[in-house]
Amino acid sequence: MDLVLTLSCPDRVGVVHAVTGFLAAHDANILDSQEYGDPDSGRFFMRVHVTGPPQMRDGFSAVAERFGMEWSLHDVAVRKRVLVLVSRQGHCLHDLLYRQSTGSLPAEMVGVVSNHEDFRGLVEGYGIAFHHVAPRDEARLLELADGVDLVVLARYMQILSDDLVTRLPDTINIHHSFLPSFKGARPYHQAHDRGVKLIGATAHYVTADLDEGPIIEQEVARVSHAHTPEQLAATGADLETVCLARAVRWHLEHRVLRNGTRTVVFT
Repeated sequence: MDLVLTLSCPDRVGVVHAVTGFLAAHDANILDSQEYGDPDSGRFFMRVHVTGPPQMRDGFSAVAERFGMEWSLHDVAVRKRVLVLVSRQGHCLHDLLYRQSTGSLPAEMVGVVSNHEDFRGLVEGYGIAFHHVAPRDEARLLELADGVDLVVLARYMQILSDDLVTRLPDTINIHHSFLPSFKGARPYHQAHDRGVKLIGATAHYVTADLDEGPIIEQEVARVSHAHTPEQLAATGADLETVCLARAVRWHLEHRVLRNGTRTVVFT
């Protein structure tokens, strides 16, 4: 059985020995192992990809308790259920749908929610349910998110209430990396007026602090005085597409571990 073990705990001597010793005792073969000890938080993080018996889950609890671990054991064959939210900018949605259809995104996309009808035909063409939901109908959003493992905001241009954020499962957002300098409408026109030389995109977990959740991935591109606002926006859309897809895939592959306001990403 293909399994991924992820854990974090206070950093101390013997953690790796205890984990690998447990795996060896259960005839689990390690395919890949990554570790990181954070000197700032004093926590240790580990991701181990193994082949082994599912019964390991029961026995590992004793090891976890001894070291104060937060841990999870994931069956690689079980695909996470993903709900995508989008408004009227479809570049990230198009990309996620294509990647999911080709198998390069290990997800079961259970539906797409939008406050507009623009992408109904596209989504249903992939055989995925499309739901038109009014902008502030958070009760309906919660209903659609029931049983979902991950929510992806693929350029969903609505602010979620603090209450909704706390009740949703893990949620990943994508936006341009001009924040907080160029807030509001037409950020690429604002950037053009200021003569920026770098533009980028940031994928992060959603928290009650707007656009300030733990960062998973970022992408940048160099631009020049010759770029028009429209060319900046097109380059930004490409960066957002790649950045979001990478962040979503890493999350689905259990490569992202939260470390307070930051993340540890094992790539």
